[in-house]
Amino acid sequence: MRRMVLASLVLWGAGGLAQVPDVSARGVARGVPVVVSQPAVLPAVDASVAAFTDAPMSAAVQLRWDHIAGELRCLVCQNESLASSHAELAVDLRREVRGLIEQGQSDADIRRFLVSRYGDFVLYKPEVKPVTWLLWFGPFVLLLGALVLALRLMRRTPAAPAPLTDSERARVHQLLES
Repeated sequence: MRRMVLASLVLWGAGGLAQVPDVSARGVARGVPVVVSQPAVLPAVDASVAAFTDAPMSAAVQLRWDHIAGELRCLVCQNESLASSHAELAVDLRREVRGLIEQGQSDADIRRFLVSRYGDFVLYKPEVKPVTWLLWFGPFVLLLGALVLALRLMRRTPAAPAPLTDSERARVHQLLES
């Protein structure tokens, strides 16, 4: 099955005999001849159109959707906003958010719904509450602790060296004379 998918992807619009990379279980690629009887012709589809095929939104709905989707995190990508992610879950969540907007729910209701379903992680800026205090204030506490430690180390006076004993003085005097 994997070989057929690779062959169809590599050979769009090509006919005849071609070398298709075959990936073994260890990830080593080998050339495998594949015979294609008819060229495959598929229409070119823009990725953004394929990801969201619903009818166009009104200007007000689009503005609200852009605002909300920019504040939400993709649960799969984790570093992308819901608006910019191409993951299947993100597409489903965008469709869900759009449906909630069109039902007339407020932005706060939509956020509450998504947080109740997926937790605070879905928000780029979670609310400040006891559960998220470490997230919000932890970096500042660490920075303050590092500054206090640095100041204590800088203010520490070096210990005075111990005075030389008589035998050490004699040895130094002997080394200096020679």
